Amino acid sequence: MGTWLKASLTKRRGLTSHTEIVNKIGFSAFVLSFAGVCLAQTAGSGVVDVSPRVGVIEVFGARKVAVHKILLALAAKPGDPLPGAEAAEDRINKVGGVLASRLEAVCCASGGQMILYVGVEERDAPRLEFNPVPTGDARLPNALYDGYLSLLETAEGSIRGRNADEDLTNGYSLMADPDGRIIQQGFIPLAEENLKLLDQVVRESADPEQRAAAAYLLQYGPRGRSSKIIADALQYAVRDQEDVVRKSAMRALRAVTVGAKLHPEQGMTIEPTWFVEMLNSVVWSDRRSASQELVELSEDRKPETLELIRERALSSVVEMARWHTLDHALPAFILAGRIGGFDEKQIKDAWSREDRESILSELTEKKGKKRK
Repeated sequence: MGTWLKASLTKRRGLTSHTEIVNKIGFSAFVLSFAGVCLAQTAGSGVVDVSPRVGVIEVFGARKVAVHKILLALAAKPGDPLPGAEAAEDRINKVGGVLASRLEAVCCASGGQMILYVGVEERDAPRLEFNPVPTGDARLPNALYDGYLSLLETAEGSIRGRNADEDLTNGYSLMADPDGRIIQQGFIPLAEENLKLLDQVVRESADPEQRAAAAYLLQYGPRGRSSKIIADALQYAVRDQEDVVRKSAMRALRAVTVGAKLHPEQGMTIEPTWFVEMLNSVVWSDRRSASQELVELSEDRKPETLELIRERALSSVVEMARWHTLDHALPAFILAGRIGGFDEKQIKDAWSREDRESILSELTEKKGKKRK
């Protein structure tokens, strides 16, 4: 992809984010935790509402259903307080042609307001097929699971302290934060000792928190003869029905993919198939993670990878590349450029001059001609 995005291969944000906290503790609880308090006293001015507010609304997945009908059912506009997710989704699901919907709030638009992503799944549209819900009782050893929980707490503190970078060059995450790094280094021998159990928990445990922990910890497993076990287990986990498990698997896969590129001797092979399917997900974070992963996996421009994206998810790539928040749109824009046959310099130049449509309109025109 050239040097303009090389930094993303070796350094990125830490383990948790506002989006992940939404899914971890629930939408309403996130609203409270983000604001600190929803009502604050100020001297001489009474009560002031400081709850998070909508800055930008992005609707995606709507091909046949009119966007204005979805926005009407959402019953929120920029400047309003964040709506209750469950109630808003229930209203949107009643719109004709909508099979399912999903709201995610992400920080931050201008003025510290939230970006509200509204995903819509229409009838007969491409969709991500999930694994059956497991019912087994497999669990991780306390040393591994407690270490994972401690890492989550450390990572949240690192974000608040603006020290959330991590090194992925070995094929697993090592945080810049020294406390988090020590915990992660302790995972390496434990993951090797318990690799088969990690694989079993990801596939069989009825507890989604256990599956999420196992998915994250798989990245610390030994390479070589065990590489296929790690790759297969993580690619299975990205089809889990629980968001928290898919996110853990994607975080681990980002590191695994970087390591596989820099160290071919690891013998790690990651297939693009399920990431392409995730581009059609009703969940924003699925699309976000999948687009980032596919930027790495399509860097060699294998024709079969690019054609798979074109066949299965071209419309999704184009609409994501048009998102208002630039760092959210960039991975999809790079994919769109590669699908369209543009070289990396052309993609970079179009992005730099804020001319996304020079690439995207050509793609949509080609799609229309092909359909005819």
